[in-house]
Amino acid sequence: MDDRSRTVTQRTGHAERLYVTWYWWPLPLTAAALLAAEVHMGYPGLRAWLPYAVLIPLAVLAVWSAGRSRVAVEDGELRVGEARLPLEFVGEVEVFPARSKRAALGPNLDPAAYLVHKGWVGPLVRVRVDDPADPTPYWLFSTRHPERVVAALGR
Repeated sequence: MDDRSRTVTQRTGHAERLYVTWYWWPLPLTAAALLAAEVHMGYPGLRAWLPYAVLIPLAVLAVWSAGRSRVAVEDGELRVGEARLPLEFVGEVEVFPARSKRAALGPNLDPAAYLVHKGWVGPLVRVRVDDPADPTPYWLFSTRHPERVVAALGR
């Protein structure tokens, strides 16, 4: 074996899923159970269990799907949700801690920005888009590990 075949390329990357934390699950499940119980009281018999069989799985599906967003820096791209941005178009990167999210999401938010905000995730990262052909000025997205995202972007 020569040295070229032993060379391993190292990639610094980052990947995370913005899953919903455990304490966000009880409220929608309780609401679905209460709504199903209310329907159950009005319709006794076999069809009384139908709302439980429909509403509780729908609540589970809704909370689960809310936490499916993914943030990754891999294969030369920044991926947030379904969108992809080649790293060559990544400009200035700025981190907003949880306490300054309101300013970033409020009056300072550009309506043309790409936004993936999850309320249960504290920090936000803003990445300027340096592509003249792209009308999106920047991406603003939630991440639990902003320092890892910044390091993976090479900034």
